[in-house]
Amino acid sequence: EEQLKDYLKVNNISLYTNGHMALELAIQAFNLTGEVITTPFTFVSTTNAIIRNGLKPVFCDINPDDYTMDVTKIESLITDKTSAIVPVHVYGNICDVEKIEEIAKRHNLKVIYDAAHTFGVEYKGRGIGTYGDASMFSFHATKVFNTIEGGALVYNNPELKKSIDSFKNFGIIDQEHVIDIGINSKMNEFQAAMGLCNLRHFDEEIAKREKVYNVYTERLSGVPGITISKTQKGVKPNFAYYPVIFDETVFGKTRDEISEELAKENIFSRKYFYPLISDYDCYRDRFDSKKTPVAKRISNRVLTIPMYANLSVEDANKICDIILKK
Repeated sequence: EEQLKDYLKVNNISLYTNGHMALELAIQAFNLTGEVITTPFTFVSTTNAIIRNGLKPVFCDINPDDYTMDVTKIESLITDKTSAIVPVHVYGNICDVEKIEEIAKRHNLKVIYDAAHTFGVEYKGRGIGTYGDASMFSFHATKVFNTIEGGALVYNNPELKKSIDSFKNFGIIDQEHVIDIGINSKMNEFQAAMGLCNLRHFDEEIAKREKVYNVYTERLSGVPGITISKTQKGVKPNFAYYPVIFDETVFGKTRDEISEELAKENIFSRKYFYPLISDYDCYRDRFDSKKTPVAKRISNRVLTIPMYANLSVEDANKICDIILKK
């Protein structure tokens, strides 16, 4: 915890067996009620954590530039039942944290970020976890920093430490006192040891990822029918993912066709995030994905292509060759 606090530039942190439990218990710790504004363009964990706390998710559309919550549409969704906003930083891209803070203060709402994709990211010199009331980080094996499986909650109010830590340990604070109805979601020692090992090499890993990012950006920029994310101003990035949007009417091939062509060469991409949360079997009867048309359009066209530190420049170029082959 101490090493992560220093690296992430945060004041308070609690570690968990996985990121989902960090988010679910954060929502519980803030005693939220009623409705929570969030995004359908995320991993299903985000919505599950809200619903498993007895709350109603209200989906806000995303913007087409960085795929995070469209802050211009938040206030129209706020009602007298709204208690919080749960935005999601996506692919390493950060939300408009300043505008979200402004809206939250004006309406007296809590802000809990799903920051699973943004370990190590900074905005204007501040650790991204210092924005909002709390942020969840995932340390799953697929993330830029991992503890094989694991997660963390960072938060600004030190008085929350006692209750937050009790929730992950059955509500126990000592041998004779149980103050909350909690569960077992503590990070174990082996996960923590792996985290200490990986943290030593994190900056080196990011530098390697940046080389891959630069190859992709050089090869895929300016190609008609292809849209790629641009590095955000004021942001120290972590190069977590490389999403590519394919407009088949211009590019000539669909996202699915590109994915299949890559798979033939043993190159495995991911339609991430697809489907939208609101189109999953367990949610489609509750929500209408047509109400978030930008998220729907991006979800149907996005493909994340391989991005990891040991991907060679040669292989990154090979991936681009396959994508661009007519």
